[in-house]
Amino acid sequence: MMEQSNSNSKPILINKYLPHNFLAEKMILSCLLVNSEAIEITLKTLSIDMFYFKNHQEIYKAIIFMYKNKIPIDILTLITFLQDNGLLQEIGGVKVLIELLSQIPNLVYLEDYLSLIKDKYIRRSLIKLGYETINSSYITSIPLESMLNDLENKLFNLTNEIKTQKLSSSAELVNDIFFELKTKSLNPKLSGATSGFYDLDSLTQGFQKSDLIIIAGRPSMGKTALSLNIASNLIKSSKLPVLFFSLEMSKEQIMYRLLSMETNINQIRLKSGKLYKNDWIKLNKMIKIISKFPLFIDDTFNLSIQDIRSKIKTILFEQNKLGLVIIDYIQLMQNSKLKIENRVQELSQITRSLKTIAREFDIPIIGLSQLSRNVENRVDKKPILSDLRESGSIEQDADLVLMLYRNSSDNQLRSDSQTSQLIELIIAKQRNGPTGTVKLKFNKEQTKFYNQDQDN
Repeated sequence: MMEQSNSNSKPILINKYLPHNFLAEKMILSCLLVNSEAIEITLKTLSIDMFYFKNHQEIYKAIIFMYKNKIPIDILTLITFLQDNGLLQEIGGVKVLIELLSQIPNLVYLEDYLSLIKDKYIRRSLIKLGYETINSSYITSIPLESMLNDLENKLFNLTNEIKTQKLSSSAELVNDIFFELKTKSLNPKLSGATSGFYDLDSLTQGFQKSDLIIIAGRPSMGKTALSLNIASNLIKSSKLPVLFFSLEMSKEQIMYRLLSMETNINQIRLKSGKLYKNDWIKLNKMIKIISKFPLFIDDTFNLSIQDIRSKIKTILFEQNKLGLVIIDYIQLMQNSKLKIENRVQELSQITRSLKTIAREFDIPIIGLSQLSRNVENRVDKKPILSDLRESGSIEQDADLVLMLYRNSSDNQLRSDSQTSQLIELIIAKQRNGPTGTVKLKFNKEQTKFYNQDQDN
């Protein structure tokens, strides 16, 4: 509740009991009156409601309006603008504005002033959120899940407010890169998470943290199988947890495919239980190994971005680390926040959100994707990057796009009575690396991928 002050020189409080910093707000407004560059920086950082005092909010609102309408900003033009709009007395009169110039602030510390204001604003927001949570908890007609999701979203938004992007000089960046290169030269290794396929890893240097990786292909090309192979290879090499979201198949189906892949037992025989004595030995041994895998599978139907973020946080809380997230597949996801009839726009929002999550948690995210049906109508059915254009903004948002392709007319290879197929893994886009093609062998009966020159 607003409390009007009797003296024009005193600030007008919104609530005197909430966290605030009067001097920091005064310093920022002073900066805006004496330096035009400070206005642009401040506008990108602070919203009007981040100021605590009502009169400071009105002054800042006036400065924003003047700046956007290209009205010169100084003490005289600001007084004139406020007076012409009947706001001068509301902010405490001319004396309040004159006091802003009583001490010229040091612009070097502008970023520190901004941080102080944001800190107090977030604390006030947390207090407000606490009261809202208490009040809504008494309303039993609100579903508990809905209330918790709303609370988590609001906390996430506050977390993003804290993460201000600090400007870095070229000297700082070069020094960091030099140190990184020196470390790599002493201990050569992949900079990202390994896929387990050395030809692919040599071109990508592994899946990089904060990257959104897309594995695309038409149905039955082996997208799920490849992602499971990558998950297994990463766990074996690094012991890092992998979170696998399966929107198409159940948890049990995923585990059958994983067991078939790791034991080299035909999927049909494994599912039917028609196993030989040697199969039982291999199966028993592999179950003991896989039971220790930090692999977490979620088969929630209609998975949303909020679900993904929540479950990533759960894994990080329980495991303290996370190596990779896999989503099978993107077109089956829903965005609960949007009421959009256009599915392409919804998919665009989903892929942008996935990229944001990858950056937020500093982990690689692999999203499987279907390709446009236009591929089937071409003479050359080898997929190209434009085949993703009907799937939202995947083409733009992804850091790495891998496309699976096999030519059914000439890729049937036989080895030890098992049918293998030659798969081309096309690197259609790599934001910070080369494109090209990697050839793998795929045993569909065991859903297992191999390097091209690796024996089955």
